[in-house]
Amino acid sequence: MAEQPAAPFQQRLLAWWDLSGRKDLPWQHTRTPYRVWVSEIMLQQTQVATVISYFERWMKSFPDISSLAKASLDDVLAHWAGLGYYARARNLHKAAASCMERHEKKLPLSAEELTELPGIGLSTANAIVSQSTDQPRAVLDGNVRRVLARHAGVEGWTGQSAVQKRLWAEAEKRLPDSRGADYTQAIMDLGAMLCTRSNPGCGHCPVNADCQAWLTDRVRELPSPKPATRVSDKKVNMLILTNGRGKVLLERRPPTGVWGGLWCLPEGDSIETIEASLGISATDVTALPPIEHRLSHLRMTIHPMLATACDAMQVRCSGQRDWYDKRQQQTLGLPKPVAELMKRLNSGEFK
Repeated sequence: MAEQPAAPFQQRLLAWWDLSGRKDLPWQHTRTPYRVWVSEIMLQQTQVATVISYFERWMKSFPDISSLAKASLDDVLAHWAGLGYYARARNLHKAAASCMERHEKKLPLSAEELTELPGIGLSTANAIVSQSTDQPRAVLDGNVRRVLARHAGVEGWTGQSAVQKRLWAEAEKRLPDSRGADYTQAIMDLGAMLCTRSNPGCGHCPVNADCQAWLTDRVRELPSPKPATRVSDKKVNMLILTNGRGKVLLERRPPTGVWGGLWCLPEGDSIETIEASLGISATDVTALPPIEHRLSHLRMTIHPMLATACDAMQVRCSGQRDWYDKRQQQTLGLPKPVAELMKRLNSGEFK
């Protein structure tokens, strides 16, 4: 007796998701365009488990586009601190302002208009449309690329334009006629829960009957790995300069580059160059143990120094440089290593 052909990809996937998919994520209740948008941006380069607490805190402070647009960039970055890739937060803030001015204080619901906003590419735009309107739209985030590369047997690094073009075609081909919101979540869940980067659960996969990687024993080979990224090493001297009255000097970084727009400790080649840039001299300078911090393209070795300003009044303060106490520091966006240093300082560890 001939073997029965497998049901369509989308039918098998949705049947699996109905039984095993994630249905209790906070941005699913409710799936408003704004909530979906914020969650999609947070989920770029970040795991769901990490995002949940950030998302819930964000929604308490910025429940809608209007509140986000009205917030200061410092407040927005403070809510983002620890998630990394801070351009995402800056783009959310810029896009909210644009929506207030150009889209009647709402997030537009066409992919074309969405992609005109800062930080929204086609995949994110389609995810917003599909999950908030239930219209089927093709998405191509990291998890989906992996699923499609394996299922269709697509070779090559998924970041290459030619490979992406093929994956977009495969994504479009598998779309259902309805249940766009559930399907988008389902194909993302398949990549996150079963079709994982390592140790995938292929034996339990609902679409393994025609998965080319599974049938040809190439699951470990697909998708093809990303070409190695050159990682640079950088030594950074940071000065924890106190004014003797419980405040620390912080500087806002330029809007672009590493930690763009965040508040950091003064940096320099040496204590002398930092003093010169601030126009002060310091006393009781103590070298603290170095801190290793890894970014995607950079290995940083931070050498913190603790000192007290001889005359804090001489420090040239501005809107980009000022003294902040423990309470005020909590309202600023601080990079993870700086936030950790402030926590240790404020706990009395460095006394």
